[in-house]
Amino acid sequence: MPRPKTISVVTPCFNEQDNVYPLFERTRATLEALGPTYQWEHIFIDNASTDGTIEELQKLAAKDRRVKIIINTRNFGVIRSPLHGLFQASGDAIVSLCADLQDPPELITDFVREWEKGFLIVAAVKKGSRESPFMYAVRKLYYRTLNHISETELINDFTGFGLYDQKIIDLVRRTGDHYAFFRGLVADMGFPIARVEYIRPVRQHGLSKNRLYDLYDQAMQGIVKHSKIPLRLTTMTGFIVAFLSALSALGYLIYKIIYWDSFSVGIAPAVIGLFFLSSIQLVFLGMLGEYIGAIHGRLFQNWLVIEKARINFENHTGQEPRLATSLPLESKEPPGRLEEHADLHSHPLVAEAPQKADEEVPRNDMSEEG
Repeated sequence: MPRPKTISVVTPCFNEQDNVYPLFERTRATLEALGPTYQWEHIFIDNASTDGTIEELQKLAAKDRRVKIIINTRNFGVIRSPLHGLFQASGDAIVSLCADLQDPPELITDFVREWEKGFLIVAAVKKGSRESPFMYAVRKLYYRTLNHISETELINDFTGFGLYDQKIIDLVRRTGDHYAFFRGLVADMGFPIARVEYIRPVRQHGLSKNRLYDLYDQAMQGIVKHSKIPLRLTTMTGFIVAFLSALSALGYLIYKIIYWDSFSVGIAPAVIGLFFLSSIQLVFLGMLGEYIGAIHGRLFQNWLVIEKARINFENHTGQEPRLATSLPLESKEPPGRLEEHADLHSHPLVAEAPQKADEEVPRNDMSEEG
C-alpha cells in the first residue's frame, strides 16, 4: 500500500485572535474531505502577537496535535516569518494560507487536484475582489507594471496564496535569501504553473496588519529583485534632462542676444531648474538606495527569525529560544547537492539541467542547535 501523502498548510499570523479558529475549522474540513490517502498538518507561525492569538492557538494545539505552532520572540515582518514557516513544513506539498480569511481554504481541494496532475506550483489568481475598489485597482496596476518591467514573466494578481511542492521550497531554501520576494522567486524558476482563479473576499474580522510601509516594502522588493529598468531609467533620464537643459540654455542665449535691451531673464528659470533637477536627483538616489539596500541585506543577513517556543513539533518542545536560518532547523547534516535535497529529475515536468559535480552550498553553522 503506498504511503499517504502529506499536505502542510502554513499560516503566518499577527493579532488574529478572531480569525484563527474559524480558519482552522474550515481548513480542517477541507483537508479531511480529501480522504484517507492524505495526511496533513497545519502550522501557525505567530509574529509575537499582543492580543489573544497565542492563547487561541494553544487551545487548538491542545485539541489536535496536527496543529503545530511556532512563536517568534518578536515581530520579524511579513516576509521573513512566513518564509521561515514554509521552511519548517514537512509535507510533500505546502499550502501558503493567510490568517485573514481572504484566502479561501476550500481552494486547497483544487490545488491538490492540480498538484496530482504533476504541477509543482499551483497559484491562486484573483479574477476579482470584494475589497476596496481603490486598493484593488492599485494592486492590479502594480502587478501589471511589475510584469512589464520584470526580466521574468510574473503572475498577475497572485499574492502568494497557493500550493508548492516540497521540491520548490527546497530550491527557495537553497537560495539563502532571507528577504525573498517569494511570488517572484517561484515564477523565476520557470516551472509550469497551474492557475486557480477565485474572487477575493473581504476581511471578516479585525483590520489588516499590513502597514503602508509594509506594502511599500513588498512592492519595492518585487521591483529591485526582478528588474534593472529603474537603474537604466536613471541614466537615460540624466542624458535627456541634460540635453533639454542645454537646448533651453541655448534658446535663452539666442533670445537674449536678439532682444538684448527688452528681454530680462530673471531668476525664475534658474530657481525652477534647480528644484526640478534636485527632485530628479532625490528620486533616483532613493531608487539607487533600494538596490544598495537589497545588496546589503543579502550580504549581511543573520537569521530568518528567532523562535521563542514550539508546540506539537515532535523533535523539539520549544521552551528555549532558537536561531532560525534558511536551512531546515531539524537538519543535522550539511546541505548537499541539488539531487540530494530534492530528486527533481524524477519529476515529469522538470527538465534535466547540467550541474558541476563539485558544486557545494556554503554551510551556515547557525542552522545547528546548540
